[in-house]
Amino acid sequence: MESTTAVSKVLRNAYGASPEMRAKVRRTIDELGYRPLAAARGLRGQTYTIGVMLPDIRNPFFPEILDGITGRLADTDYQVFLGPGGCNDEKAEARVTEAMIDRGMDGIVLIAPVSSRARLEHIATAVPTVVVGRHGHSSVYDTVTDDDVAGAAVLVGHLTGLGHRRIAHIEHHETDPTRIEEMPNAQRADGYRRAMRAHGLAEEIDVVSTSYTQQGGYEGARQLLARPNRPTAVFAGADIVAMGVLEAFAEAGVSVPDDISVAGYDNTTFASFGPISLTSVDQSGHEIGANAARLLVERIADRLKSPVQIKLSPTLVPRRTTARPPA
Repeated sequence: MESTTAVSKVLRNAYGASPEMRAKVRRTIDELGYRPLAAARGLRGQTYTIGVMLPDIRNPFFPEILDGITGRLADTDYQVFLGPGGCNDEKAEARVTEAMIDRGMDGIVLIAPVSSRARLEHIATAVPTVVVGRHGHSSVYDTVTDDDVAGAAVLVGHLTGLGHRRIAHIEHHETDPTRIEEMPNAQRADGYRRAMRAHGLAEEIDVVSTSYTQQGGYEGARQLLARPNRPTAVFAGADIVAMGVLEAFAEAGVSVPDDISVAGYDNTTFASFGPISLTSVDQSGHEIGANAARLLVERIADRLKSPVQIKLSPTLVPRRTTARPPA
């Protein structure tokens, strides 16, 4: 068996162990079934664990981000642990992130957090942190976002190109004015309004505020159906919202897209499901997650000297739920 020092270097992923030495030690570890005690590794400075805070686990977009994170870390010693932060619940987020810090995790990825900027910066001063899906710059944490304004513009352009004018938008109602400019839902609603004005449709702007949930989409669609002059197209702020819209339209006997076109945002697996075939904006959740993991590993290794903000460009994926408006 190799020296204790050599084994220690391999277990700590430290400099000084040759590839041959690493392979030899790993084979021996596998043969013996040895498992290093995580708490003991933490006492030496690293636990090789990364915490990921997920909000609403029912939203099919968030697993796309998680796949990107785990895929990027697959060939490393890091293990990912998930913590549900609740839907729009600052207290639940605080409990999860505090538990991750208390357990000595090397870094944290916060997906679409709703906590205040001060709270996020408090977390980042305690542990390397990457914030996903939240706009705005910080001096202490890195961010990965989608260009939500551009995504909304692409979608409105698609619908106007088909001939739609009465295009409605279902947004997630933002309750905290101090964070509204940073939230993706607010950016998408703003992008919708800007795009409608740019296409000369300022008088047709119609926003329903509910929530980024299936129930929110259902309630929003019911409100739109009650309009004396119904829209010919609905831009749901997220695919999970579109799920509720399609449910409400089916109940009311409204045909999609013959009566009303419907589009979502996120391009989840639900959107690509054949019988649904939902037009959606692809913000590349897998790439978002991969970038978040890369930044976090670099931040943990102290290779980043200043905060990094990555903004990805979304693309439109047209499918069968959008078509020309009825004559």
